[in-house]
Amino acid sequence: MAAVDEDFPRGGPQRKPSGRTEKRSVEEDNLFGVHHDDESKKRKRKKELDPKKAKKQRSVKTRAFQTKQLIKDETLSFKKLTVGTLLLGCVKQVTDFELVIGLPHGLTGYVSLTSICDAYTNYLREQVNEELSEDLTALSDLYSPGMVVRCVVSELGKTKANRHSLKLSINPKDVNKALSPGALRAGMLLSGCVSSIEDHGYLVDIGVQATKAFLSHEKAQEYIKRKNRGLPLRVGQYLSFLLQSVKNDGRVVQLSMHPADVIAATAAEDQKWSLCNLLPGLMMRAEVQKVTLQGLVLQFLSGLSGSVDFMHLDPQKVGTYHKGQKLKACVLYVQPDTKSVHLTLRPLFLQPGAALQQPNAHGLGEVLEECTVLRYRKGVGVIFQLEDGTFAFSRKLHLSDTKLTFNPTAFEEGTKHRCRVIDHSPMEQVAVVSLKKSILDAQFLRYQDIKPGQLIEGKVSSLENYGMHVKLTDHIRGLVPRAHLADIPLKHPERLYSVGDQVRCRVLSVNTETKKLILTKKKTLVGSKLPIITQYKEAIPRRQAHGYIACAKPFGCIVRFYDEVRGLVPQQELSAQPVPFPEKVFYVGQVVKVTVLKCDPSQEKLLLSLITTGAVGTEADGTTKESKVSTTYPIGKIVDVEVLAKVENGLEVSILPERVPAFLPTTHLSDHLSNCRLLAERLQKGDVLSRVMCLSQTRGHIILCRKAAVMAFAEQGPLPKDVLELQVGMQMPGLVKSIMLYGVFVEFPHGFVGLAPKAAMSDKFVTNTKDHFVVGQTVVAKVTNLDEEKKRVLLTLKVSECGSGEADSESLMLLSQYLRELEFIRSLMSSRDSPVGASLSRLTTGQRLQLVVDRVKADGTVYFTGTQVNRLTVSASRYHQGEASVSPGQQCTAVVVFVDLLSSIVHVSLRQELLSANIKKLKGISQHPVVVQFVAPDVAVVSLRGTSQLLLVPVTFHLNDTFHFDSEKLSVGQTLSVLLQPDGMEQHGIPLAAWGPRKHRRAKRERQLSEGAEEVLPGVQHTLCIGDMVNGTVKSVRTTCLLIALEGGVTGFVHASEILDQVSEGTVPTLRQKVGNVVRAKIIGGKEAKSHRFLPITHPNFAMSIPELTLRPSKLSEECAVVAQGEQLADRLKSFKVGQVLTCYVFKYNYAKQCLDVEVTPDIRGKIELLLFSLNLKSLKHPEKEFRPGQALTATVIGADSMETRLSLSLTGVCSLEEGSITLGTVKKVIPHVGVTIGLPFGKTGRVGLCDVADSYSETPLEGLALGRTVRCCVISKNANQLAVSLRNSRVSPESPSSVHDPEITSVRDLRKGQLLRGYIKTIGEPGVFVSLSASVSGRVQYHHATDYFVKDHEIFLRNIPKGKLVTVKVLSVNNEQNHVELSLLPQDTRKPDLLPESLGLLPKEPKELNDAEKEVTKIGKRKRGDLESEQLSSKKMKIKKKQKRLEESDSGVEVYSREEESDTDVEQQQQKPIKSEVPRLQVSSSFAWDANLNTIAPVKERQEDLSSDSEEDESKDCKPKMNRREKEAGKQQMEKELAKVEQQLMDPNRQPQSADDFDRLVLSSPNSSIVWMQYMAFHLHATEIEKARAVAERALKTISFREEQEKLNIWVALLNLENLYGTEESLMKVFERAVQYSEPLKVFQKLANIYTKSEKYKQADSLYNTMLKRFRQESTVWLSYATFLLKQGRADCTNALLQRALKCLPQKEHVDVIAKFAQLEFRLGDTERAKAMFENTLSSYPKRTDLWSVYIDMMIKYGNQEEVRHLFERVVHLKLAPKKMKFFFKRYLEYEKKHGNEESVQAVKEKALEYVESKSSLVDS
Repeated sequence: MAAVDEDFPRGGPQRKPSGRTEKRSVEEDNLFGVHHDDESKKRKRKKELDPKKAKKQRSVKTRAFQTKQLIKDETLSFKKLTVGTLLLGCVKQVTDFELVIGLPHGLTGYVSLTSICDAYTNYLREQVNEELSEDLTALSDLYSPGMVVRCVVSELGKTKANRHSLKLSINPKDVNKALSPGALRAGMLLSGCVSSIEDHGYLVDIGVQATKAFLSHEKAQEYIKRKNRGLPLRVGQYLSFLLQSVKNDGRVVQLSMHPADVIAATAAEDQKWSLCNLLPGLMMRAEVQKVTLQGLVLQFLSGLSGSVDFMHLDPQKVGTYHKGQKLKACVLYVQPDTKSVHLTLRPLFLQPGAALQQPNAHGLGEVLEECTVLRYRKGVGVIFQLEDGTFAFSRKLHLSDTKLTFNPTAFEEGTKHRCRVIDHSPMEQVAVVSLKKSILDAQFLRYQDIKPGQLIEGKVSSLENYGMHVKLTDHIRGLVPRAHLADIPLKHPERLYSVGDQVRCRVLSVNTETKKLILTKKKTLVGSKLPIITQYKEAIPRRQAHGYIACAKPFGCIVRFYDEVRGLVPQQELSAQPVPFPEKVFYVGQVVKVTVLKCDPSQEKLLLSLITTGAVGTEADGTTKESKVSTTYPIGKIVDVEVLAKVENGLEVSILPERVPAFLPTTHLSDHLSNCRLLAERLQKGDVLSRVMCLSQTRGHIILCRKAAVMAFAEQGPLPKDVLELQVGMQMPGLVKSIMLYGVFVEFPHGFVGLAPKAAMSDKFVTNTKDHFVVGQTVVAKVTNLDEEKKRVLLTLKVSECGSGEADSESLMLLSQYLRELEFIRSLMSSRDSPVGASLSRLTTGQRLQLVVDRVKADGTVYFTGTQVNRLTVSASRYHQGEASVSPGQQCTAVVVFVDLLSSIVHVSLRQELLSANIKKLKGISQHPVVVQFVAPDVAVVSLRGTSQLLLVPVTFHLNDTFHFDSEKLSVGQTLSVLLQPDGMEQHGIPLAAWGPRKHRRAKRERQLSEGAEEVLPGVQHTLCIGDMVNGTVKSVRTTCLLIALEGGVTGFVHASEILDQVSEGTVPTLRQKVGNVVRAKIIGGKEAKSHRFLPITHPNFAMSIPELTLRPSKLSEECAVVAQGEQLADRLKSFKVGQVLTCYVFKYNYAKQCLDVEVTPDIRGKIELLLFSLNLKSLKHPEKEFRPGQALTATVIGADSMETRLSLSLTGVCSLEEGSITLGTVKKVIPHVGVTIGLPFGKTGRVGLCDVADSYSETPLEGLALGRTVRCCVISKNANQLAVSLRNSRVSPESPSSVHDPEITSVRDLRKGQLLRGYIKTIGEPGVFVSLSASVSGRVQYHHATDYFVKDHEIFLRNIPKGKLVTVKVLSVNNEQNHVELSLLPQDTRKPDLLPESLGLLPKEPKELNDAEKEVTKIGKRKRGDLESEQLSSKKMKIKKKQKRLEESDSGVEVYSREEESDTDVEQQQQKPIKSEVPRLQVSSSFAWDANLNTIAPVKERQEDLSSDSEEDESKDCKPKMNRREKEAGKQQMEKELAKVEQQLMDPNRQPQSADDFDRLVLSSPNSSIVWMQYMAFHLHATEIEKARAVAERALKTISFREEQEKLNIWVALLNLENLYGTEESLMKVFERAVQYSEPLKVFQKLANIYTKSEKYKQADSLYNTMLKRFRQESTVWLSYATFLLKQGRADCTNALLQRALKCLPQKEHVDVIAKFAQLEFRLGDTERAKAMFENTLSSYPKRTDLWSVYIDMMIKYGNQEEVRHLFERVVHLKLAPKKMKFFFKRYLEYEKKHGNEESVQAVKEKALEYVESKSSLVDS
């Protein structure tokens, strides 16, 4: 027992120690091992005292010494660290290859990539070996700053710069090294890393050998949701968890990560913690033992002591601690040498799993002027208190520059010092400061502090061949490249510079990650006074700057500035004189002064010039005169902005290029509130937003707006600045500012506000105002009342008052604007690094996906997974499930009905009508019934009833139309009617449609007005009449009109067409007048204030109308000049003839409809669609800049639009599309291998074939023709609405000469025999291969002219020749009458490679022989000569001629001569010609490989047995002299011998059949033998006679007896193999269906699945297995076969789900066997760890199933290591089983050790067996 006590001092039985033992234990209780002579003397003197008192005194002294030692060693330093020290740290920074860890007391350590955990290291090694670098899980995905981790010191050393290097490890096997399986207890708080991801949870590496820790999904769910952003855990991720249960002596541990469990975890005494295994981060209850100035001394866990440093006290409780106080503490670090424990009481550490916040109150490098000394620690450092109440710490090393200058008295408590922040300590939440003068005066401390373009000074540290090293500080060094040592290249830099020189440089670039600093010493760059360009956005046009030439090329020079900013100086901008060879004039490194011409920061493109111009003024010192940027912007100006930051209710932006700060509220981002939230969510810092309007400005704060409706109104002309500029009846868009019970306040640009009362809010009855509008919503308001004194405005928001009357077009405009914004958001998402956002942006409505059913909820909602929707939520409602029945794991095809970009949810449908290929062709304006499939806030997805054609329809038809009753709301499944417009707007190929015709209140109101209903109209009453001359003052200048103030407060109206008689094109007539000008005008009419209709003078309301004036001199002098009145608008429009040229005036560019709105006269408006602006593509890039509002244009009348409300005009002079017309078009659809569809003016569409894309054909003709691209095209033919157009440059630009490589072929008559042409493969069919030579001409290539290979199956052409392939052909013949062209693709004709690749292994064709006809002649036997012989010879000649004639007709390439004049001798000579070598035949063997195809069978040369040799032999016999009787008798005997020999050969049983007759005889003798029949089939297959092989199989099925089921099954399998290799899928299915009827179905299914698998048709095999699972769900062999198939395909993740399905379907009694067989499959083909887990789980439930143990052992012996096998045997032999079974296992254990072990291990097994026998016998005896 003494030995036992020595080996296990803390365990085992407790015995009362003797006096000597007691003394020794007391001495060993001194953990620090310190001995003093005086103490030993005192001990001797007190030996005679009472033993109890002596023991008490010794223990008190020991504790006192420990306390003193703890207080003394309370501050951690690098010198006190040793390898193995356990510490608690905080992640400060995460890089690609290491973690930077902040340690207690300001220390910093580093964790390398390979010190995370073994599983992560192996994972990285596998990914690197497989070259899957893009799929690597980076450290930044697993760790984040602020994360608290347990770490251990792994290495202490020095860097190259002689600085301390501290390397750490967080590998669980290093951190938890002191733990063993037996030491694990439930409730322990440990740390580890995820090692693998399993089906039901995660395996976690806790660093304890032979222990497996499992974390279930249920226990990790809360942590994932709260702290992992909802993402699953990954391999290598660090976790802090609680041991929930410990089983099997610590070999199996279940973990919990629920935050509540982890926070409540506290170390207890029953967990057996000691100084040897105490871990940092443990929570424990402690008692204050002593309070000192340095901190506290605590006692915990029954006798252990630890110290708490002052910096780790609770800041809220400092000064309140007292002896005996109970509190909660956390272990901070444990020093292994001194066994001292240091604790922390800071609240953040008392919550395990919480992240520490990075202290950012004071930035790195910040100088703190007054820091008060709080405490000075001798030999350690000083603690300062800052002005804001926070603390800072400075080590002794940083208190002075040198040790000699250090004065401790200067740091008395209360003194103040000047410090600089050099680091932050996250563990103490304090700043680390330095008082060194060198650091205080340093210009920068980190590479991050250095900015490109900055001037710095340093010392030369070394000179190298590649440049000069400059030392800036102790930590920062830079490089001056050799080319930057001077303005000119230096051959001997060492003559100019020497080590130690003080130099002044400018920073070229700095890389903070790699810590590389590049400097320049070029004098011009260092002393330049010009602006420094460090970003592309700083390159303002006309700005001058210095740069240096990076490279010189023939096309120009690349000039580089600072921070990798570079630009191009084109050749023409290098000098005022031509520079033919720039590379000879300029050299790399040359400093140049450039002027910025153009810059695009988004694409990083910069255009420069070296030509100095006077446009940019420079002062004498060379500085550029730049105008001061004004911080005030005019309201209504359109600008570009850059996002600076995202705040709670909007975006902080800066206006480009002046960088003026502004604010863009979230509700101002779009007219559609759903897009506002999306944009606010997806926009990030640095993004640039174009077309943003300045809405208002108050107190220097600029408020921006991006609402399209407001910006479009601002572009029409000057915005009203005040209420005084408003008029009753004016309509303008605004924003809902606030909603009250009595109405809605609407804000307009410039900040003024109007009120829409409750009665004027909607045409519907308003119960609750908040139900109709929301704050920030865009509305169109109409002024109804003005109070100029109080500056109050009353508005109406009724759609009947504010609508345009064109509800359909207006709703489509809103919908198209909404969809364009969605496309912009998609582009933002696709450019981000987020894989979820990128995959979400690629999904569109109408797209079809291959999905797998994940789960089905109780309400019928189905959730899916799939490779295309990885990490996305995909669901289908009960309605969209249709009639299909789904179950988890089922594969299906679904169509996307809507993609919610905000919630990242993809809504799909399984309805059959949406998955069918039935798509209706839509033409022109048409009305269709549709079914609603999905409803979103702004758009509804509908489908044409009875088809799968999807449409998009708007939910609202006006900005104010936001409230709908329940009966008006759309619902899924509802049927309604929609109207398709002729302009054919589409979104990803889905047409946009409007609602069907509806009646609005506005129409009724206009009808009442036209009938003359009396109504009080707002306005100023006047007595003016038409023809009166008046004087007035210009009140306002609009884009297309002037407002004239007349006498009596009347305001007149002058249209742009009524200002001048002659208007020059491009001028703006309204700009000729200014506000305040006095004008003389004539009244020519009057218009109603609200409806703007022109009223006749007899109208009762004419006195209240707005007078229409004219300023045209010609009309002022006329007696009568009036506007036509009373005439209908439609009649007025008809007065304009098609082709008429007129002058119109630009009103605005309509972004939504992409057209130009113009005005012709005061009451006639027109529109010009985008494609009719110009024939120049450049003018369409920015049409809003090409046309100014109010500009006069000369246009051609096309006619009235479809609604007959305005004119359709053209600026190109084209008013209709005829053949030869050149116009612009937009690519609407790209059809691969076919062509493109072009959207043309006038609502027409055109089709462009591959041959009409360019003058030179290419392999990828459609490359560059993206959707939406505008192209120049020419109409080549016209057919109703479908036009054929060409994009050839020779067609669209006939005036500019261009090289035509492939000329256009207009008809067959342009072709000549023997001509070589290029074309595209059009189709491949039975007649041959058709090649498209032009849009109207195609040619045929017969198959024997397509390739030089022998091709029997024409499907090979379909599989290997893609449609649209570019080929070269030769014209063989041209038939002008029938328009037929025969072509050739043979290599000898085209001089191009063969169309079919050599990799197919096809046999080359052999030339046909001239005497092929002779092969049809049968053997000529002995016959009498004479007339009969001559007749037979002549008949033979006739047969030869007929055969040759047939050959000539069938193959014109073989020339056969057969003339009637040939003599008999000619025929004989022709027969006697030697025949060429035959085509190699396929060797026939007795066996046949059914899983091989014909290409794998080697051809073999057989004996040449020609028919001609037979005929020669016969003729030679005929020519012999006549034989006598004896010779005839001898010949007869010889023939009988030969016949006997042949009969003997036929009777030989070992003889292999050589012909079909042989096989016929063989099957007659063995009719029920499937082997013979299959050999017969193989014989025909080797001869490529597929049909004969099929016939043999059918014969076999009819012949074999019905009792021979297995033999018949063999034939069915052979026939299935035959159809799989040589037949079609249809023929295979027919044979399969018959086989299932006549044979056992399960066997037939399994055989076909094996056939599919062997022939690599995995998709068909997978589908067949799924069918088998439904039909034979009770058969375990089916489940196992499918599992084997999945594992062989590498789809191991699917096997677990398959096993669960199998267990649900199979009987309970088969479950154990099925699980065991699945585990065996995992061992053989899958993951051995998963297999072990399956066996372990099964055996835990069935521990006495010896068959399972036996199989498990077999598998482990085969696939495991020896240690695991022995461990398994040890478990088995300790089971309580029957002696017979135990004998079996002991015998196996012994056999294993004899084979794999040594003598000692064999002996150990024998001893264990003997112990088992003895224990059993002892039980029997008892």
